[in-house]
Amino acid sequence: MIEILSITLKDLLNPEFYINNGGLWLMLFIVFAETGLMLGFFLPGDSLLFVAGIYSSMLVGSLIPGGTGSDFVDLILLVLLVSACGIIGNIAGYWFGSKSGPFLYTRKDSFIFKRKHLLRAKDFYEKHGGQAIVFARFLPIIRTFAPIVAGVVQMDKKKFMYYNVLGCVAWVASMLFAGHYLNKLFLEKFDFDLKKHLEVIVIGIILITTLPVIYKLFFGKRAGDDTASNS
Repeated sequence: MIEILSITLKDLLNPEFYINNGGLWLMLFIVFAETGLMLGFFLPGDSLLFVAGIYSSMLVGSLIPGGTGSDFVDLILLVLLVSACGIIGNIAGYWFGSKSGPFLYTRKDSFIFKRKHLLRAKDFYEKHGGQAIVFARFLPIIRTFAPIVAGVVQMDKKKFMYYNVLGCVAWVASMLFAGHYLNKLFLEKFDFDLKKHLEVIVIGIILITTLPVIYKLFFGKRAGDDTASNS
């Protein structure tokens, strides 16, 4: 008898679900999809990498039987693999933006595409320039559309690749190392296993990474409205 896999919205937002059911390869695809495919904006990028750091030995063990025998080497290997997928994802987003260009600004909203996300990324890019490619890595939704906007505005390819590599490695390394070593620290110092409280950790990461976006949306808009009314 065939068992039908029941997947809920809660599962899709839970990074541990992807690691337990898809392992290393699914995680690598998600990192690529979050910037290489527009539909990846809802995927749990930051929290997925943080949790992957906790499960680094298991993930590397699926690639190298028995693992490397070193937590640090496991993490470095993961950083290289994940960074490569993130960099390629950004390149795909840039290529798509350069080819689609004006069409995206007139396209109607759908379940996958939201024009407001594209415009938000464009504003972010125009404010921060090339550094937006680095900053965007740490901001959900923005990181999905930032490389597309860079392609739309025809950002210099060499400049884009520089910030692409820099931002991706910084994002991946900080999340993986934080997840792994914070879990070890809490276990050794407080006998507190982060794996048993992942829901709280994930919520915390989501709040930290989305607060700048929320602030920009609400308070930034209010400030602009106040300025317009005073003039």
